[in-house]
Amino acid sequence: MLTYDLSERGSTPIYEYLARRIREAVLTGELPAGERLPSKRALAEHLGISVITVEAAYAQLEAEGCILASPRRGYFVAEAALGPRVSAPEAPPAPCAGPRHWELDLRGSRVDTSRFPVAAWARLTRQVLSEGGGALLSPVPHQGLRPLREEISAFLAGYKGMSAPPERIVVGAGAEFMYIMLAQLMGPGAAVAVEDPGYPKIRQVYSRSGARCIPLPLDGGGVSPEALRASPARSLHISPSHQFPTGLVTPVPRRQALLRWAEETGGYIIEDDYDSELRFSGKPLPTLQSIDGAGRVVYMNTFSQTISPSMRIGYMVLPPELMDRWLRELDFYSCAVPALEQHVLARFLSGGHYERHLARMRKEYRSLRSDVLSAFRSSPFAGRIEIVERGAGLHFLLRLDTDLPDSELRDRADAEGVRLAFLSDYSAAHPAPEHTLVISYAGLSREQLPRAMELLDRVFRK
Repeated sequence: MLTYDLSERGSTPIYEYLARRIREAVLTGELPAGERLPSKRALAEHLGISVITVEAAYAQLEAEGCILASPRRGYFVAEAALGPRVSAPEAPPAPCAGPRHWELDLRGSRVDTSRFPVAAWARLTRQVLSEGGGALLSPVPHQGLRPLREEISAFLAGYKGMSAPPERIVVGAGAEFMYIMLAQLMGPGAAVAVEDPGYPKIRQVYSRSGARCIPLPLDGGGVSPEALRASPARSLHISPSHQFPTGLVTPVPRRQALLRWAEETGGYIIEDDYDSELRFSGKPLPTLQSIDGAGRVVYMNTFSQTISPSMRIGYMVLPPELMDRWLRELDFYSCAVPALEQHVLARFLSGGHYERHLARMRKEYRSLRSDVLSAFRSSPFAGRIEIVERGAGLHFLLRLDTDLPDSELRDRADAEGVRLAFLSDYSAAHPAPEHTLVISYAGLSREQLPRAMELLDRVFRK
């Protein structure tokens, strides 16, 4: 007879506790397949509970397939319910190792979020929540909220001299979302030329989305028009204002040559303007989109670099032909950015908070960059390095005079708790020069600099 101490059930209903204990006995093999269970009345009398309680437990187990009811014969353990006999509880799985803590991380693309005007953002959020009403609960248009697209359009016109009507702006959940959309717009198997070396995630997302990536080598002006014409590509993805990781700026004559290629071949240029707002001298460079007279440029940007990586809001400006295609073929995709964030960001832009935030960021990063460069130039290894920087963005290149291969330098750095990135890490098909580091400095503090130079001296030491 089945015997269970019902006082151990706590607040669990009796029928649930009884069903659980019988289920455990069946699954562990304590009650073998085909064994007959006590009748409802007999088990109720044995345990001192009502027949209705036992009936409820049996009904639950029958619904789960643990037991079978046979008319006028009773209840039996089902064949399919028998599990392996468990002799002892299994050891819990070993906990997963968390991300490694680096004493010095020069690879990460962190931004200094301490400068973000949190108070202003919180105030705008409260305003939206108190005033939004039904707007916050209404479906978001597939292209994104109209007020946000209008503010993005006004910002691009005033800050970059671009003509970007709200009707041709699509808001999405970050750059990767837009890469996926563009791959689908270009069609299955589309050949897309990408910069080499370049940001690996661009190649990864396009390839996973069915596009065929064609890495093109860079010269002093970026992608060569001759190499582009010799390739089967009909789309080109570039960052002409500040290429990652080389920092190259594509000069105006080269930009015009690339635009001629697009117009003559019916191709498209995807202008990824990921950090152009962080230019520390002179006016913002004119975008390719602003000098495109044939409608062959897709402009895209995000707020990840200028606000926070967690701000998964990006946008793209589609030329008329692609906008029509997007409306025909991809307008079924819902906008993945929550309505609250879009409303708040629209007010953040319209109130001038974003432009003031950009001005503060440029001032802070210009000063930090100067201090970082000074630290490198006065370091113990200063005579063996060459700094390549363009006065923009949150990274620069560092060429090291050494005979050590990148792999050994990386091993040395790992041993010291230093995380490094090499130019060769970003190459896909064309070898990149060794001994060239990509230094991302945004996560550094001035207080870290003496220790950083000490650690790097250990890594670089011959």
